Amino acid sequence: MMKKEDLRIVFMGTPEFAVATLRTLVENQYNVVAVVTQPDKPVGRHGSVLQPSQVKQYALEHGLPVLQPVKMKDPDFVEQLRAFDANLQVVVAFRMLPEVVWAMPQYGTFNVHAALLPQYRGAAPINWAVINGETETGVTTFFLDHDIDTGRIIMKRPFAIPDDADVEYVYDGLMHLGAQLCLDTLDAIIAADGRPATIAQEDAKGPSPSSLKTAPKIFKETCEIDWGKSAKQVYDFVRGLSPVPGAWTTLVAPDGRETVMKIYKTRKRETAGQGSGTLTTDGKTLCISASDKMLEIVELQLAGKKRMQARDFLNGMKNIDAYSVKKSPEKI
Repeated sequence: MMKKEDLRIVFMGTPEFAVATLRTLVENQYNVVAVVTQPDKPVGRHGSVLQPSQVKQYALEHGLPVLQPVKMKDPDFVEQLRAFDANLQVVVAFRMLPEVVWAMPQYGTFNVHAALLPQYRGAAPINWAVINGETETGVTTFFLDHDIDTGRIIMKRPFAIPDDADVEYVYDGLMHLGAQLCLDTLDAIIAADGRPATIAQEDAKGPSPSSLKTAPKIFKETCEIDWGKSAKQVYDFVRGLSPVPGAWTTLVAPDGRETVMKIYKTRKRETAGQGSGTLTTDGKTLCISASDKMLEIVELQLAGKKRMQARDFLNGMKNIDAYSVKKSPEKI
């Protein structure tokens, strides 16, 4: 029967979300023979400083070999990877792998995905689950195959999303849940001598293919608030992008000057709206009307300014009633 020591693991990941799983593997004495992560990222005004990923920082602190390929199909990288003689690869928050990489190990490559597959395939599953007002999400481990997030499911674990939770809360919860699910998946692989029971995603209990929701990458344009939607939709949109990258709208001064305003937190009100995008205040609270009801703005940030409470914003603003916000994102 296979033992823990029989697994030679290559770990692949980049952000903080992945560090939790790598740390759990190391602390539980799994044999991580190498770590693959993104190349160092240029930062600073002139991009003259290279910043290593959080996964790389952790790996170096613990004496783990690090590979940072620019292209995953690069022959030199593939040769280096093969030299570690891993029989299993674990992927968390990384990038799409070519078959020459994911098919390399004897026991394959499994991914820890922050959603209950087949729902929310894609790059930003945590954001989109909150944006869409889901009350539950979770984590799935599955073996990689030719398409993105479509491989055979090994395990799932659910995670409840409270109505007032923002994406940071869900991110933290799934980060730790994913680390534990990775351990459970490794235990299953060991117990099954490398071939654990799996289920095809099309056979998994869940919604019909026509009702599957996707989780595409989020860009700045994605984050613009559409006040023509319902207050509940805007409320979920804001918390699904808070604190990063942040939902935003355009504040228009009486003279036509425009300023980008990020909104980090809102509060639902039962007051009927006064027309989508209409700003109203009683001097203490700031509200913006969605298509049906008002939303109270709790935390915001003007371009070039610090994040602040709405009441502090009102203290520094004169004639706020004469301002407006752009109702809907401009269609390009």
